[in-house]
Amino acid sequence: MATLVHPLSPSSRPEILAHLLALAPEDRRLRFGVPLADETIAGYVARLDFDRDAVFGVRDDDGHLVGVTHVATLDDAVELGLSVNATQRGRGLAQAMFRRATLHARNRGFGELYMHCLSENATMMHIARKAGMRIVIDGADRDATLALPPATPLSVGEEIYEGQLVLLDLALRNTFAGARGALVPS
Repeated sequence: MATLVHPLSPSSRPEILAHLLALAPEDRRLRFGVPLADETIAGYVARLDFDRDAVFGVRDDDGHLVGVTHVATLDDAVELGLSVNATQRGRGLAQAMFRRATLHARNRGFGELYMHCLSENATMMHIARKAGMRIVIDGADRDATLALPPATPLSVGEEIYEGQLVLLDLALRNTFAGARGALVPS
């Protein structure tokens, strides 16, 4: 089954924070480019602007957030940052979140997707190469850019379809969780 990438909202902040704090120190460094203390990550999550930016997540079978993507609006471009729990890697979750972020940005008229990462971040470099991104090397850093095509009726329809699948997934999760006495966060 395809990986469903859920849009997240301000009410998801506690889950996003828990996900980022659960990352190992090296994973935090790879995600943010520098080692970050818990307080700094908490400040980052508190400042997420859900009106300007988009934040997406992937949930495991139990409804727990196991991957997060932040699509930060620049001017006519977006910057992508993503993370996946160590136990969930190798299943294509980062690739699915990258694809969802690209679709989101494209359908909102952004002309470019940008990623900044460390040279040793092999996963992000693999995703960048696979997507055909232009990679610029600057010492230990890598900047990757991808020109986004304009939205088409097909790309908009694809995003609407994925949104409907996410709603169905949430409804089914809540139906079954409700039968067990607990609701799944949206």
